[in-house]
Amino acid sequence: MVTRAVASEPPDASAVPRTTAATGDNGPGMGADLMERLGTSRTAGSWMDADGKPVVAVTDEESATEVQRAGAKAQMVEHSMRELKSATKTLRSAPRVAGTAWMMDYRTNEIVVRGDSTVSAADWSRMTDLAHDIGAFVRMERTEGTFTTRINGAQPILSTAGRCSAGFNVTDGRSDFILTAGHCGPNGSVWFADNGGRQQVGPTIKGSFPGDDYSLVKYDSGRAGEGADVVSVGGGKGVRITGVGDASVGQRVFRSGSTSGLRDGEVTSVDATVNYPEGTVSGLIETNVCAEPGDSGGPMFANGIALGVTSGGSGDCTQGGTTFFQPVPKALTDLGVKLIVSAPASSGEKGGSAPPTQGAAAPGDASPGSSAPSAGGTTGETLLASLSDPRNIGPGLLVMGGSMVALVAARWIRAEQDRKAYRRYYSATWG
Repeated sequence: MVTRAVASEPPDASAVPRTTAATGDNGPGMGADLMERLGTSRTAGSWMDADGKPVVAVTDEESATEVQRAGAKAQMVEHSMRELKSATKTLRSAPRVAGTAWMMDYRTNEIVVRGDSTVSAADWSRMTDLAHDIGAFVRMERTEGTFTTRINGAQPILSTAGRCSAGFNVTDGRSDFILTAGHCGPNGSVWFADNGGRQQVGPTIKGSFPGDDYSLVKYDSGRAGEGADVVSVGGGKGVRITGVGDASVGQRVFRSGSTSGLRDGEVTSVDATVNYPEGTVSGLIETNVCAEPGDSGGPMFANGIALGVTSGGSGDCTQGGTTFFQPVPKALTDLGVKLIVSAPASSGEKGGSAPPTQGAAAPGDASPGSSAPSAGGTTGETLLASLSDPRNIGPGLLVMGGSMVALVAARWIRAEQDRKAYRRYYSATWG
């Protein structure tokens, strides 16, 4: 993921907007406010329906009336958020099984437990027994592929620890950093913007993995460079980042990564837990957006609002899959940094509820930390060389002979389709 922009100095930290990535008063923020007001014993999550209207799961008629009076939709459910959280707490306290994940499905009022292909029949049987003890609202599902952290792949930021994608540019007011995934490398890992190790970006100085999945790469120069508020989406285009917010179930989101480019999909769950082989990570955003090795750390966003950085998942961008993201707000709070953003085009309404401008700009030359030339993404020569390097082949990336050409062509076509989808979804000021 290229972090490159056309803006000037970072704005004052107090001016950085933090929103729920909604437009107007009827976005996901309304659902969150209603849940907070009514409490965990009377609600069980919220999401956006197909028309973009917030839906709140409630456990009694009085709460349903209050939700409807506020302008949202109410859906009656049997189990409260308190019960759902109690179930996930029980799952978390059980012996850890790598290759499993669980999340709350607000729409069905269930806890969904998934096991990938690495989970043995004995372990799956034990987890099934535990789910039965918790209650019938715990649903067990086997999934193809494996839950892996998305490292290795094509040309991203590179170090001896592996290959990842840069996420968002952030600052502590004194120095600038790249926010990326924590599993990409331990503290002290030195990152470069080229295969030859000549364009040094800087070292990883702080992070958390497992538990969370975020880290900071400090720019050696101390500054992210000109225009650090735009993220590349390929094809010579970039999206201005104007704020940071919380993802909402049902929300349309976009992800950009150095291996598979720009992809879009929907948030399917929040506060998900994944048991990677390396350790357990909780509080993640689950989506049906695809990702592949090398996309780790890349940004997820919607309408110019930073939502997450790519953690891991299963599947690929040929067959589709599930991808999990570390929420940006928690990472910023824990790391003590703020996002470098564009100033909104207009002041908006009271409370900052006006939508930020979803602009796009030609990124120009990639700044340190970029993963590909900005004028069209990774070149075919570099991509093929990286994919064919046996040291860097990850799950689903074993590409041989003539199939390489077809793979590159298919990815380019799909990336172009997703960029066009982005243009249709956010039509304002696409440059």
